[in-house]
Amino acid sequence: MKILVGISRIFVGIFFIISGFIKLSDPVGFSYKLGEYFGSDVLDLEFLQPIALAIAVFVVVLEILLGVFLILGYKVKSTLVLLLGMILFFTFLTFYSAYFNKVTDCGCFGDALKFTPWESFWKDVFLTILILIIVAGRKFITPFFSKFVNVVITFIAFIACLWYGYHVLMHLPVIDFRPYKLGVNIDEGMSVPEGAKEAVFDYNWKFSENGKEKIITTTGGYPKTSGKFIGVETEIVEEGYEAPIHDFSIERKGEDYTNQILGETKIIMIVAYNLSKSEKQGLDKISAFINEAKKSGYKVIGLSASGEEDIISVVNAYDLGIEFYFCDETALKTMIRSNPGIIHLEKGVITQKLHWFDSSKFNF
Repeated sequence: MKILVGISRIFVGIFFIISGFIKLSDPVGFSYKLGEYFGSDVLDLEFLQPIALAIAVFVVVLEILLGVFLILGYKVKSTLVLLLGMILFFTFLTFYSAYFNKVTDCGCFGDALKFTPWESFWKDVFLTILILIIVAGRKFITPFFSKFVNVVITFIAFIACLWYGYHVLMHLPVIDFRPYKLGVNIDEGMSVPEGAKEAVFDYNWKFSENGKEKIITTTGGYPKTSGKFIGVETEIVEEGYEAPIHDFSIERKGEDYTNQILGETKIIMIVAYNLSKSEKQGLDKISAFINEAKKSGYKVIGLSASGEEDIISVVNAYDLGIEFYFCDETALKTMIRSNPGIIHLEKGVITQKLHWFDSSKFNF
């Protein structure tokens, strides 16, 4: 039992530290995921969405510190209570998401490692079992160091978490696991290789025949039946190949400008997924940046999912002097974790990405 508790203690501790660190590397992305859970169609806690980022930072810092505490053997009782409470909550959450197909990715490891809903649930079940083993054998947990050393390590870990989280929020994720990282060719990222696996679907056709409803399932073709057609539902049986970039397009007044923009050699995109939520200080800095970029011969456009009224209001208020194009909000959030942010393209290749805070670091 002592050996089992020791192994479980180290494994769970390291797991929580790694999982927390990856999410702390992209707290904005984790806050988007929490926003999905808080939505009306999942937990219906929409009043928490405005503070999703604060909650995200708190959760990941707590996750890292609990991992550190567990490995050190410090504050054992409190650590185990919090660990068990946290894992039980997330086990419920992942089961709910998987069973009702609400959130397709738990975000446990950010964009670094994706889990299906059921994989997320069984991962949490496994961790729950390990934590229960640790709880049952907590008398075997002994500190590795003296109380003073444990306090010093805890303090250093806490300060390091706060500094790193602040650094990432005021700049951009140090490690980028998303499909829009530096050096990526967006056009190539959207292409599907020849012979790529196609998705397999079941089509559940509903008919009324002799006063009764019946369902006929096919793999695509319309079934032969004398019944009156009511409707059809599509169910995915097997996932096919999905291009890394599959929701990117640039539109304006109903026209598609994607190929034209990706063909430009010297273009800067000001990305703001929602202008009404853009940071005011950021818009001030972006306005000055746009003027400098234009003087240097760059074409500058805006990308946003905001409505026309919001766009006109912000452009006039901050004297941005650029045209805004429409792009899907999820795509914009994925492209850059800054609202607004700066992306430089050369023939569709991402050569520079900057948080508005670092606009002065742009290499003209």
